[in-house]
Formats: sequence, structure tokens, C-alpha cells
Amino acid sequence: MCRSDVRQAVLAKNDDLAASLRGDLARQGVTVVNLLSSPGSGKTELLGRVLARAVERGVPVAALTADLATENDAVRLARSGAPVQQLLTDGLCHLEARQVRARLAGWLPPDTSVLFVENVGNLVCPAAYDLGETLRVVLMAVTEGEDKPLKYPTAFGSAHLVVITKTDLAGPAGFDESLFHENVHQVNPGVEIVRSCARTGSGVGTLLDRALAARGGTPPHRPPLAPHPHVHHADSAPVA
Repeated sequence: MCRSDVRQAVLAKNDDLAASLRGDLARQGVTVVNLLSSPGSGKTELLGRVLARAVERGVPVAALTADLATENDAVRLARSGAPVQQLLTDGLCHLEARQVRARLAGWLPPDTSVLFVENVGNLVCPAAYDLGETLRVVLMAVTEGEDKPLKYPTAFGSAHLVVITKTDLAGPAGFDESLFHENVHQVNPGVEIVRSCARTGSGVGTLLDRALAARGGTPPHRPPLAPHPHVHHADSAPVA
């Protein structure tokens, strides 16, 4: 079997596990939001603000955060007051559905309505793996360059929602937002783009609202590289 065949077999197995997990969680009333970005995009800080806003509003949310090493991000996110778990990948550059299912078993609070999964900082490998999410969000800081969507078309082309972070630095960074929008829509026509700034709280409420809107259903936008084209499995075992 050639390398491409092995990769396709691995992805197919992951897709089946992800579809099963998505169905299990949907029956429990849980919607998964998968957050993808490069390292240093401000993803953790923004997620912490979103979790804190949810806690303030009485929305039962939880978060699973992944890194190659350390539990630093889990400690930061836990300050929000929401339940948080760290998942260490031991060098793996992405999360897979089997890891998410295993980490959720016996931990996920029963009243959870939205589970945020902070993927490993990487826009290559994570883009190929469905984690059982209903909403895939790709984030990019204004300091990363307007052409990033063209450099990473799989990640941006599979997003249900795109979030610009660190917008308070747009001026000093010389960020051309119009060009960025143009590039995003070249690979993912019609996808919503949300501006955010963790420092000021801009966009935090919008991101939480979009997550809640996706709860229990399909996001309004269908990306050209939809991350989960499969139907739910009716005979899957519940997450416990």
C-alpha cells in the first residue's frame, strides 16, 4: 500500500469516528466548536474571553485544549470559571477524533451545551481531521499577512466561520483587511468573517452567539471543503 493510500485509510477511519462522536454528542445536546489557527494567533486568550462571557450569561460551556506539551493553556482557560481539560498530543501536530472521544469519557459535564476544542497551533495537519465538530472556526491575527488564506487553502476552505484576531494591531501591522476578505472569499465564497480583539472584548459576544446558533444543527454556511460530509451513525455508543 502506498503512502497516499495509507493516509486516505487513516482519514477515512477518523471521519467515521468523528461522525459517530458528533452523533453521540448531538443526542446529549452538545455542540462541538473546533478552533484552528497558527501558533501565536491569540486563540487561547480569545477563547478565555468567550468562556468567561458564557459563564456570565449562564451558558453551560466547556473547553478541551490541545498542545504538544505543558498544561499552560488549560490553566489560563480555567480562569474563566468554565470546566477545562488539557489534552497532550506527545508530539502529534494535530488532534484526531479518537483522542477527543477518549479525553471526554467520564469528564464532560452532563449539562454542557457547547464544547470548544482548541486544536494544536497549526494550519496544515489539523485541517484534514474532523473532530466531530458542528462549527469549524479558523482564526488569523492581523500580524500574519493578508495572503494566509491563499497559502493555507484547506484550512480556510473548510471553515464555517473565519475570525480576525488582534485587530487593535491592524494599523501598526499595516493589515489590508479588504485584501484579506478578498483572499478568504477566493477559497471560501460567502463565509462570514468576524473581527475580534481579546484586549477590548470586541467580537467575543459574536463568536459565542455563532457557537450557540450552531447548537444542534448545521451552520448556515457550507464551505467548499466541508469538514464533515458524513451522516450521523445511529448505532454509536454514547460518550460517558
